[in-house]
Amino acid sequence: MRGQVVGWRWRRNPLRRRSDVVEAWTVLIVLMLLVVGAPAAGFLVGRWAHGDARAHAAAQRAERDLVTAVVVENAPAATPSAHGDKPPLHWVRARWTEPDGGSRTGEARVPAGTKRGDRADVWLDAAGRSVQAPPTNTAVWQHALSMGTFATAGVVGVVLAGHFTVRRVTVRRRLDEWEREWARTGPDWGHHRA
Repeated sequence: MRGQVVGWRWRRNPLRRRSDVVEAWTVLIVLMLLVVGAPAAGFLVGRWAHGDARAHAAAQRAERDLVTAVVVENAPAATPSAHGDKPPLHWVRARWTEPDGGSRTGEARVPAGTKRGDRADVWLDAAGRSVQAPPTNTAVWQHALSMGTFATAGVVGVVLAGHFTVRRVTVRRRLDEWEREWARTGPDWGHHRA
């Protein structure tokens, strides 16, 4: 009996309607898109995002200079964290030697708790201003994974919304067909023939 119930929409059957066939094909297509299409889209978007982020990070490293600075003032103390997070970064005054040999004092981002006289790495732009460090390899991978995850979720959302819409239309059409057939056969059901 179970074999007759499973796949009934695919076999010829006097009770099968066109909406049943459309619904069966839709379920098959939705399953294929969810199992194959969504992960493939996530992988391709993640791969593209990784390449783009790596190129962006490499371009930033090429146009910025890394120098070692001496911190001139103390950074605010680190606040204890229950999660063991990295201490936040603060802007403090620091002195460094520029790539052309000149000395300069400016703002540098250092971890909380950095003391006066400590050394810190400072990234400089073409104008010699202190700027944020280029993205690390970890940040590039995080960006790629998040983009891939969002792409996968987006495809899943679109596929499920499409399936919901098709299913709603087929159910409405099926109910309309039943209503028309009942209008034709319903009046005869109450009469008994002798």
